[in-house]
Amino acid sequence: MPAKSNTSPLADELLIDAEPMEPRALHRGREALWLLLALILVAINLRPALSSLAPVLRQVQTSLDLNSTAAGLLTTLPVLCLGLFAPLATRLAQRHGTERIVLRALLFLACGILLRGLFGSIGLFAGTLMAGGSIGVIGVLLPGIVKREFPDSADIMTGVYTMALCFGAALAAGATVPLTRVFDSWPLALSFWALPAVLAAIAWRPQMRRSHPHAAIKTSNAPLWRNRLAWQVTLYMGLQSSLAYCVFGWLAVILQDRGVNTVASGLIVSASIMVQLISALGAPWLATRHRDQRPMIAIVLALTLAGLLGCLYAPADTLMIWAVILGLGQGGTFSMALSLIVLRTPDASTAARLSVMAQGIGYTLASLGPLLLGLVHEVTHGWNAAGWLFTGIVLTAFMAGMGAGRQGHVLSSQSR
Repeated sequence: MPAKSNTSPLADELLIDAEPMEPRALHRGREALWLLLALILVAINLRPALSSLAPVLRQVQTSLDLNSTAAGLLTTLPVLCLGLFAPLATRLAQRHGTERIVLRALLFLACGILLRGLFGSIGLFAGTLMAGGSIGVIGVLLPGIVKREFPDSADIMTGVYTMALCFGAALAAGATVPLTRVFDSWPLALSFWALPAVLAAIAWRPQMRRSHPHAAIKTSNAPLWRNRLAWQVTLYMGLQSSLAYCVFGWLAVILQDRGVNTVASGLIVSASIMVQLISALGAPWLATRHRDQRPMIAIVLALTLAGLLGCLYAPADTLMIWAVILGLGQGGTFSMALSLIVLRTPDASTAARLSVMAQGIGYTLASLGPLLLGLVHEVTHGWNAAGWLFTGIVLTAFMAGMGAGRQGHVLSSQSR
C-alpha cells in the first residue's frame, strides 16, 4: 500500500513540476560554462599570429632576405586585414550563422599560420593575409556573442575576453624564441601556433547546435555612419590599436637594437603583455562603476605613453619597469575600447553594428601605426623619432576617448 503524502495536493503538484526543472537548469549551466570556456580559448588565439613574429623578425629578414620596407609591410598586413575583413564577417554570419563562421575562421586561421611558417616568402605573406583575415572575422563576431549570451555581465565578460587576448599575445611573444631553439627552426616555431587554433576549434564545435544568424546590418544610409559618438568610439579603437600593433610588431626589435638579446627582448615584451591581464579586467570594472568612463581612459592612455617613451629613452636596466607600465596602460586602453562598444549600445544588434564599424575602420586606421613606425626607422636609421609618433597618436586617441567615454548610446538624440 503506497505511503500517504504529508503534503497538500497543491504542494505535490508544485514538487512534480519542479523536479524536471533542476536537470534543465543544470544543463543550461553546463552549456553556459562550456560556452565561456570556448570563448576564452577562441580569444587566446586572436593574437599569437601577430605577436609571435616580432621576436624572430630579424631572423626572418636574414633568412628570406627581406628589407625594412618588406618587414614593415609584414607587420602591417595582418592589422590591415583585421579592418578589411570586418564587414565580410557579418555577411557570412547572416548567411551561415555566427557560431559556424567562428569555427570555420578558426580552421582557416590554423591553415594560415601553417602556410606562413612552412612555405617561404610567398607562404609568409599569404599566410599572414589568411591569419589576419580570420582574426578580423572572429574579432567582429565575438562581442555580439558576449552581449547576447551574457547581457547582465557584459562588462565583466568583456574584461575576461580581453584577458584571454592578452594571455595569448603574451604567450606567443615569450615562447616563440625558445621554441625556435627547441625546434632549431623559426618556421616550425611560427607554425606551432596553429595547434592552439585547432584546439579552440574542437572546443567551439559543440556551439554548432545553437548557431544563431547574425543581426542584419545595413551597409548604406546606416545611422551609425552619421553618428558622432560612433565615430569617436571608432577612432579611439583604431588609435589605441595602432599603438598595440606597434608593440606587437616592433617592440622586440627596438629592444634588440638597444642591446637586449633576443630571448630577453621576447620575455620583456611577453611580460608587458602579460600584465595587461590586470588592467584588462580591472579598468572596465572600475570604469563601469561610474556613469562616465573618461577618467579611466585618460589614466590608461597616460600609462601607455609613459611606458612607450620609457622603452625608447630610459636606461637599459629599467626597461622591464617601463614595459610593465606600458602593459598596464595598453591592457586598459584595449579593454576600454571593447567595453565602449558594449556600453555605448542599447542592444546586441546595435553592438554588432558598432563592432563592425569600430573594428572595420579602426583596424584599417591602426595598420598605419606599424607601417609609419617602420618608415620612421628606415628614414632616420634609429628609433629616437618614434617618440613623436607615439605622442601624436596618444594625444589624438585622448581627444577621441573624451567623446567616447561620455554616458549615452550611439542612437540616442544626445549623441548625434
